[in-house]
Amino acid sequence: MAAKVIEGEALDIIVGNKPLLIDKKDKKKDEKEAGKEAVKAGVLDILKETYDIHEEDFVSAELEIVPAGKAREAGFDRSMTLAYGQDDRVCAYTSMQAMLDSDVTDRTMCCILVDKEEIGSVGATGMQSHFFENAVAEVMNLAGEYSELNVRRCLAHSCMLSSDVSSAFDPTYASSFDKKNVAYLGGGMVINKFTGARGKSGSNDANAEYLAHLRHIFDKAEVNFQTAELGKVDLGGGGTIAYILALYGMNVIDSGVAVLNMHAPWEATSKADVYEAYRGYKAFVEGASL
Repeated sequence: MAAKVIEGEALDIIVGNKPLLIDKKDKKKDEKEAGKEAVKAGVLDILKETYDIHEEDFVSAELEIVPAGKAREAGFDRSMTLAYGQDDRVCAYTSMQAMLDSDVTDRTMCCILVDKEEIGSVGATGMQSHFFENAVAEVMNLAGEYSELNVRRCLAHSCMLSSDVSSAFDPTYASSFDKKNVAYLGGGMVINKFTGARGKSGSNDANAEYLAHLRHIFDKAEVNFQTAELGKVDLGGGGTIAYILALYGMNVIDSGVAVLNMHAPWEATSKADVYEAYRGYKAFVEGASL
């Protein structure tokens, strides 16, 4: 396997080729350079007309270049969804929708949507930020129950599903998976007790009692689920945010949807798995009572 294929700085994107009219004076000076400037001016003109973005705005703008094309169905039976960025929008959507569709519960429900997971969950909007802990403290303060100890107790007595995708078995790279402990498309919602990479470094390990509790919840709601690890023990795998929340002492485990071609321009998921993930998350917020 190649350690380096294309360096980040060597990745170029095509944004246009149609020039504005070249001024005759500029054309006489340097026809080649004038042509480049005319194409640039054409692209900037489109950005200005469409998004009201000017050239100087590139200094502060947050731009995200993604593959063109809308999500679409895949397969002769139309049983799969093919789209960019399903990791981890497919779990964010199902988690949020499950909470919105759930009945009133005895415990407080929340759906935390964070970013930068792929680079360590850093920054003010990553899970390593204290914004969630601070929000819990604010709520407890409004309820007249705030103290440092009460906040710690609240977080420690919470239970959570870390909603993230799992790598589905890929027959092209079958040697990278343990066929008896891997997620399959169409197998239902995935529960990952072991994540991490290369000996499972960076893994979160949910206790057996919590896993049994989740099994009871899913079985009672007749949710189809499968258990899997994220790649072979000694190979590269992956991690999520579960270990960060586990620092508070709360019960947490990774769960989500199996994805084929993870991190590729087009990722594939099973429609049935997405629906079962939604049902699983809904059953969890309505039935978790640890």
